[in-house]
Amino acid sequence: MIEKTASVHWEGQGKQGQGTISTDTGALKAYPYGFASRFEDDRRATNPEEILGAAHAACFTMVFSFACDKAGLATTAIDTQASVRLSKQGEGFVIDRIALTLKATVPGIDDAKFQEIAAAAKRDCPLSKALASVPEITLQATLR
Repeated sequence: MIEKTASVHWEGQGKQGQGTISTDTGALKAYPYGFASRFEDDRRATNPEEILGAAHAACFTMVFSFACDKAGLATTAIDTQASVRLSKQGEGFVIDRIALTLKATVPGIDDAKFQEIAAAAKRDCPLSKALASVPEITLQATLR
């Protein structure tokens, strides 16, 4: 089993509060986040949805690459974007959509096989499985 850890420190009340996010690897070390970076356009900090999107894109990309390798196909470049939508629902919020966009260069593959491997990677990605309660997870896959 593998277990990874992240931690948050928060100071202050509600909208005026500020937090920092850290990971054991140091990839994020006291990285700031707060109301403005989550609900407004403050780009000096991050937010949970952005981090979730990065994690989902990274996981999906690795699963796709490993699946191509298993099929005897070498990937030369893979670019994945995950857009995570946070929508108001009643008095709170919900993540109601994650849109994955994959653009990859895989020599020797036809589009049908490419789409098949991409769809399986979306299905088999551990983060896709963990996020199964999100009503809509889409994938747009483009072979370059």
